[in-house]
This record gives sequence, structure tokens and C-alpha cells, in this order.
Amino acid sequence: MELYEYPDDSGYEGRFTKCGICVLMKKLGLYDLTPALCRLDYTMSEAGGATDFVRQYTLASGGPYCDCGYKKKGFVKAGTEAGR
Repeated sequence: MELYEYPDDSGYEGRFTKCGICVLMKKLGLYDLTPALCRLDYTMSEAGGATDFVRQYTLASGGPYCDCGYKKKGFVKAGTEAGR
């Protein structure tokens, strides 16, 4: 996994090139259900209440990696009109 902080300090993103859930679901013959499990990341972030989950790719849907981004809710960058 690689970890990246967003340049505007709004949060961070983890990028995974291997996925244990993908491996397990293939082994169980249930790989077609894997994208549904990936969508739970949004639900878990929402339940935590402090971040918004953002994603562009998943390995389960053929992406080059799984990106798991967490942005602070209500983030306003300092030095902007809104963030003064």
C-alpha cells in the first residue's frame, strides 16, 4: 500500500495493488460479488461521520489499484476566501 496526503491538506488516500478480499472471493468462487463489498467503504466512512470517502478505481472492477480516499467533511483550505 502507498499512502498519499492530498496537497490541499483535506485528507489522504491509500492505494492498494493487492486485495485480500479479491483473493478470498476468487477462492470461494464468488468473485462477481466483490464489487458490492467494495461499496461498503462508502458506508463505513459515512458511519464514521468525519470524512467523505472518494474513489476512482477498484481492483475488483479492473482498475490498476484500489484507491481509498478520505476527505475531511466541510474542509475549507486556509488562505482562501472561505477559510480566511
